[in-house]
Amino acid sequence: QVQLVESGGGSVQAGGSLRLSCVAPARTLSMYTMSWFRQAPGKEREFVATITRIGGNADYGDSVKGRFTITLDNGKNTVYLQMNSLKPEDTAVYYCRGRYGSRALDVYWGQGTQVTVSS
Repeated sequence: QVQLVESGGGSVQAGGSLRLSCVAPARTLSMYTMSWFRQAPGKEREFVATITRIGGNADYGDSVKGRFTITLDNGKNTVYLQMNSLKPEDTAVYYCRGRYGSRALDVYWGQGTQVTVSS
């Protein structure tokens, strides 16, 4: 099973910033959207942001609008998540997902990267 490769997680104080990266290996199928999700302990996985490969149209979850920015570098097959004004409630494991087809299972996931925000 092909996995996307995330990096950039870590620990930061409230109000700080982090940038996550997610690289799609060369052997992956062409993806038409790439997204970020997160999951905090004891909670369900939550949608964070998504971007279309063609057109670069982005959308965000309500809890991160105005603070997070998703961008895509098609040449590097990499999606980024710039996270500013971080809050303790942003603490979670962040997962990258790439969709290559219309069926529910036509996605690649990354292994996750931990983000911890302290007050």
